[in-house]
Amino acid sequence: MLRTLPVAVALASAFGCHARLLKPYRDENHTGMERVVINASGEKFVLHRSGQRFMPWGFNYVGDFGRIVEEYWEEDWDRVERDFREMRSLGANVVRLHLQLGTYMTSHQDVDRDELRRLRKVLDLAEEVGLYLNLTGLGCYHLDAIPPWLDELEEAKRWKIQATFWEAVAKTCAGHPAVFCYDLMNEPVIVEPKEGEHSWLAGELEGFYFVQRISNCKDGRSSQEIARAWVQLLVSSIRRHDQDHLITVGVIPWALVFPGAKPLFYSPGVAQHLDFVSVHFYPKKGEVDRAVEALAVYDIGKPLVVEETFPLNCSLEELDAFIDQTDGSVEGWISHFFGRTIEEHDEGAEPGGEWVAEFLRYWREKSPLSP
Repeated sequence: MLRTLPVAVALASAFGCHARLLKPYRDENHTGMERVVINASGEKFVLHRSGQRFMPWGFNYVGDFGRIVEEYWEEDWDRVERDFREMRSLGANVVRLHLQLGTYMTSHQDVDRDELRRLRKVLDLAEEVGLYLNLTGLGCYHLDAIPPWLDELEEAKRWKIQATFWEAVAKTCAGHPAVFCYDLMNEPVIVEPKEGEHSWLAGELEGFYFVQRISNCKDGRSSQEIARAWVQLLVSSIRRHDQDHLITVGVIPWALVFPGAKPLFYSPGVAQHLDFVSVHFYPKKGEVDRAVEALAVYDIGKPLVVEETFPLNCSLEELDAFIDQTDGSVEGWISHFFGRTIEEHDEGAEPGGEWVAEFLRYWREKSPLSP
């Protein structure tokens, strides 16, 4: 996830031209949205009836800046509606919605039916507005939103609860055309905690934990064995109720952190269970070429989506160059929306004020939906 925001970024005055995909998502001969699928060659997203190419382009939406939408959407549904319409007006066709495990699991095996109905309501809103949802699950972003019994469980029982979560979500969302995909977890890792660290969470930032361990004790197993078993379990749990919607997992690009590092979740034995690749890239200033080289590691013959990106550590001009230089291999781009309009950012709304307003203008213009 987005880690922090610099005070200022050098903004470019002109940006490259990205390929435009102007056709609507609705088949003129049918009502409702078309489901997104992968084409016969396995390398592109298309709409399932018309065969029209689909390029995911949009935003990560955790909620109003500093908050998680699930924690206020019952009381402030009007804000959710406003934000969805605003993201659509900014050129989005996909919104990555982050679902916390504690929102839906009331016990080891019981789910909150009211919250599932609310999730279905969000899907209906997305369809009405014309947005597809990337449903990223199992979030444990806020410690006070994590069930107190969860972190006391050993790995196998924790995985079982995660599988129950995904069964409930898949059963709720199956058949809904506004689902773009299920993302099993945001940035899972297989690293044993150091002394003093949380048993299952890592990467704390201002009260948010965006990185989660799927195992905190290898017990003689390889990382590949653990990743494969976890992915197989969750994918099979989803497929019990939903045979159609795509499945992925959003990962940290270790090839960017450690040049030469090989993908774990997109290694052959694990990636075979996933429909497409999702990876998170924040290029560094002066290192666009290095980011392009690292991204190529994840080009494994499946559609490749940069599921998180932002000019966090580089200029907007450099981010634009990164997007243009990888245009032939990347099938979709998802950045960040913080629950504020361009006008509100122009007036100083956090984060970033006018700088984020300039980014949103750029992202809108860069969108494949732009005329």
